[in-house]
Formats: sequence, structure tokens, C-alpha cells
Amino acid sequence: MPVQSVQAEYTVRQFGAAGPDDPGYRRCVDWMHAVSHGFHEQRRTDDHVAKALASYKVDGREFTGVYVSGNMPQHALGAEVPVATYATMRKSLNVGFGRLVKAHLVTAVTVRGTHRRKGILRGLITADLEGAKDEGLAIAALTASEGSIYGRFGFGVATFERSVAVDTGPRFRLRGEPTGRMEVSDPAALLEVAPEVFRRLHRVTPGSVDRQEYYRLIASGQLGRDGKPDAGIRTALHYDAAGAVDGYVSYRFKGWETKPFTMEIVDLIAATDAAYLDIWRFLGSLDLIDQVTWTEAPVDDPLTWALEDPRCVASSDVRDMLWLRVLDVKAALEARTLSASGKLVVEVTDALGLANGTWVVESDAGAPAVVEEASGQSPELTMDVADLASIYVGAVSPVTLAAAGRIQEHSAGSVFRAQQLFAVERPSRCVTHF
Repeated sequence: MPVQSVQAEYTVRQFGAAGPDDPGYRRCVDWMHAVSHGFHEQRRTDDHVAKALASYKVDGREFTGVYVSGNMPQHALGAEVPVATYATMRKSLNVGFGRLVKAHLVTAVTVRGTHRRKGILRGLITADLEGAKDEGLAIAALTASEGSIYGRFGFGVATFERSVAVDTGPRFRLRGEPTGRMEVSDPAALLEVAPEVFRRLHRVTPGSVDRQEYYRLIASGQLGRDGKPDAGIRTALHYDAAGAVDGYVSYRFKGWETKPFTMEIVDLIAATDAAYLDIWRFLGSLDLIDQVTWTEAPVDDPLTWALEDPRCVASSDVRDMLWLRVLDVKAALEARTLSASGKLVVEVTDALGLANGTWVVESDAGAPAVVEEASGQSPELTMDVADLASIYVGAVSPVTLAAAGRIQEHSAGSVFRAQQLFAVERPSRCVTHF
């Protein structure tokens, strides 16, 4: 990322995650403290920082810090602590029908309040997205703490999640019968089991992003919110009819002082629909528990339809989760398997100039898209690159975006045709925050 991407009063430095014995470790520690400050978190202990950096090193995270070039005033944070942070890594994204593409993940974006309105974020993100495209990546992704920031940079909402509180009292009864077996496990078993079960889910879930190292540490209780082991973690595994593990749940009791008595899900991953429902049967059978809460539940949830009384599920806080940014329209669309036969001429606008153009998209049902520049053909649809990102893995219908005035239809029926072409095989969902 070029230094000139922000104003001359700042210096931009890039470096990889380092361990305690590596050169540059102190710089990584200062960068981590700046991130905690930016997200209003408690200052992490040295041990917590070391554990986090170790997991970031496994993920291959690249850090960017923006530093004041001159001296800082007396008593202010030193010039060695960045006033803005930015990090990236590369993980696979499921774009539907089992197709995985490498995505450029953006995370840890902060700008200190005393240094805003100086073009720092715009300089960082523009240079980074241009660099990712130059490296041949077609898609960038992030999860946003605020919903009003990233649309102007071409990111569009691509998946959603919600919080649920499930009444597991006498009303909790699921249709059907268990198809597998649940057993409580030592939480440490998830260090080995969790990544493999997630890989199976990842391959069948449009919108899924591959997970970072720390997920297995959190699910197993090896790394708690304060950086210490979490002794409250409990885990259970689901075994299919052949005895293979195809699901797990990590959970924590919220304490006897919490009424109603509540178990909270820390992580729940099921590679099959049957495993998902059996895990809920297990959670609904826990003695002394009145409800189970989950802050990362799917919006389109089979649990609601499997319950004899769907009102057992109280839903709240439906929110955006994954945001995508198309960097290369041709490469991104050719990575998609389109679900219907058809042809569409699409004009894409992009304020950053990375992905604008007009494209002819053709496909036989179930085949990868064939994409060519339109060569003078009139567009049937016009959309911003952010709206292309929102329909890319099927989370939002083009019909809905057209009704909202975000997609312009120039040829009657083309919006509905786009809905058919961009449909995916099951509800899109991302269970990976980053």
C-alpha cells in the first residue's frame, strides 16, 4: 500500500503478524492496542496479545498502521502507536453450488477520533482494493461494525444473521425423530474436530467464508473473552449413523443469577440438516435450563419450521453480517454457477472505477457463467457494484433491489431473469466474523 495513499503528515507501514521472538513484535503489540482502543475494548494483557498474534500469524494476516510523522504532544499516546489500523488476509468464499474462490478479507479497520476527516480510511481502502485487484483477486469481503461506512466503497450486504432466545421448556418439541447420536465431549476435542466439521459446512453453504485459527480456540474454551482459558465452556458432538462426527455445539451457562435460567451458544456448526436439528434436540433436553440464546443464528432457520410450536423462537436484532465487494466483474461472475439458462446484459457502475463496465452474461442451467464485454450492446439492467455484491450469492433478490430503486430495469422481465440466474441452492449464510 503506497505511503502517498494518505496525507503527508502521516506515514503508512505494513508488516505481518509476529511472535514474541520475531523482529517487529513490539510494533505488532502497539498495533493491537490501537485496535482495542478503536473498538472501545479493554486493553488486552500481554498474554492475551501474544495468543491473538499467534493465531493471526497462522492466518497470515497482514497489518497496516498509519502513524503521525512528527512528534506527538506531551502526555499523548506516542508516535509508535498508530492512529489508524487496517488488516487483511486471504480465505475462501463459497459462491454457490460448492464453488470456492479466494477472497480478500478486510478487518481491524479503525481511525482514532482525533484524526478523522483527513482521508485516511479512503486512502487505505482504495489503495488496498486496487492492490488486491492487481494481484488477481475478484472479490473482497468484510464484516462491518457500522452499516453506513462501506457502501460508498462499493461493498454490499451479502448475508444476514439474527439473535434468538429459544424457550426450551415444555413447549419445546421437534417434529420427527433423531437420526444420529449426541454425546458430551471434552472441550479440547474441538481443537481437532471443529475445523473438519466446519470444512464440510463451508462446502455446502453459499456465502460461507473459511474460518480463522482463533475459532477453534474459542469453541474449545482455550481462549476466552479475557484471553484466559474459559472454564465455563461445555461441548457436545453429533455422530451420524456411521459414527462420524458431523456437528458440534459449544455452550456456556449464564449463571443462576440470570432468570430465566439460560444456556448461551458459543459456537454451533452442523454439516447436515439432520445434525442441526439433533443438536437442537440436545439443547432442548438440558436439565434446569429454561431457554437457549444464540447471537449468530440464521435468519432462514429450519428450527422454526421443525418445532411444533414455532413461537418457542423469539427473534431479535436481524442484522447484516457479510459484506462483499466485486473487484473484477468478469472473474467474479465466471466463478459463479448460474442456476438457470439465459442471457443478460448488465451495466455495472463503480465510483472507485475498479469494476465499471457493461457485460453480457450467459449460462446453461447449472453451468459456470460465460462473461464478455458488451461491445456496444444496450444494458438490460444497470446497478452499482455494491448491488451486484448483494445479489452475488443470493442473499437479496434483484426484484427487491429494483423495487427499492437500486437496480434500473431497461428491458421488461430482465430483473426477474436476473433473480433466476443468481439463485443459489440453499439460503446464503456466513458464520465467520472477522
